[in-house]
Amino acid sequence: MFSEFEVVPAVDMQDGQVVQLVGGERGTGKEYGDPVEAAERWVDAGAETLHLVDLDGAFEGERGNAPAVEAILDAVDTDVQLGGGIRTTEDATGLLELGVDRVILGTAAVENPDIVADISEEYPGTVMVSLDAKGGEVVVSGWTEGTGLDPAEAAARYEELGAGAILFTDVDVEGQLEGIRREPVERVVDAVDIPVVASGGVATLADVRALKEVGAAAVVVGTALYEGRFTLEEAMAV
Repeated sequence: MFSEFEVVPAVDMQDGQVVQLVGGERGTGKEYGDPVEAAERWVDAGAETLHLVDLDGAFEGERGNAPAVEAILDAVDTDVQLGGGIRTTEDATGLLELGVDRVILGTAAVENPDIVADISEEYPGTVMVSLDAKGGEVVVSGWTEGTGLDPAEAAARYEELGAGAILFTDVDVEGQLEGIRREPVERVVDAVDIPVVASGGVATLADVRALKEVGAAAVVVGTALYEGRFTLEEAMAV
């Protein structure tokens, strides 16, 4: 997993369409077409991993884009990590058996930390715990509810439970194309020995470079790629 720094394109899905939200707020999304076409485009451009998010699942607690996910798994031959609406061990193991390489657990991991250990015991290294931070605390339920948890402390706890990686999203800058903030990412990276994948705010190639410099194992990029701020090839060259 992430033997060298990777740039991972995001395919966030809502109502069967690729959507990028601003600051995680529902109703702020801009649509970018068919998820399968997007996935194929990124793989053709050299992506080694795809980051899929079922936004309907994240907000509603039930996965609403399962057909699109399955179509992507059929269409591409690359690593796929999936989050959004995965609430139970059965949800997660079913997806892993379907062909997903890593399941991303956010709300479920906060509400029931043992789920991380349960899945990791049966499928080592397949759980990526999503820690989404807003105002310095971890938020859940589609970024709508605060938990009081410190992201770095939470990351260390999930590493102990067997998480294979941490996905850290800086919600305060998510989807705004105004740049990343190094310090919150660096705190999480310093707290664990497992890979930390950074997400949120990437607007320039300098942002990609900065995340590599602070020790992130990979960066998830969405809006900047869809809006043509730079190409995937340019980002990978960084």
